[in-house]
Amino acid sequence: MTDPARSRLLFEGRWVRVEEESWPGFGAWEVFRPKDAAAVLPLTPDHDVLLVRQFRAGARRMVAEIPGGLLDVEGEDSAICAARELFEETGYRHTSLEYLGGIYTSPGSSSEVVHLHLALTEAEPSGAPEDGIELIRRQQRELVAEARAGRVDDAKTALALLIADARTGAG
Repeated sequence: MTDPARSRLLFEGRWVRVEEESWPGFGAWEVFRPKDAAAVLPLTPDHDVLLVRQFRAGARRMVAEIPGGLLDVEGEDSAICAARELFEETGYRHTSLEYLGGIYTSPGSSSEVVHLHLALTEAEPSGAPEDGIELIRRQQRELVAEARAGRVDDAKTALALLIADARTGAG
């Protein structure tokens, strides 16, 4: 089953659409349709993870998370977006980039997919973090332990930490 029986637009903004969809046997649902996104877990040669702390309106507070952004450039690949966001938000450039997978953030009500990447970075930044961003540098093993204990409140960050640890065994 891939298409609803009916769909109507309820709202369209700059970054999101909300539609009401009717599904045979399941009823009507309001579906949040934001642009998809890319996010990147930056890992320095010293096995430090780079996080960005920034204000997030949905959470109504500052959140520490991995860098990322919307796939809002027509035809842009998630890896290109992840590399761009890494540099813009942290000032670091990657030396390698690996795709970790794509995840639905809330499939019951949203079509959003976040594409997760792991970037090995240069030892030092080539630029400054974006205005309004506080750069946080923490040991990978400490953050993996926090994710395992349920103390990382940003889902994409927790999942990227756990997937990267499963692949590298470094945490």
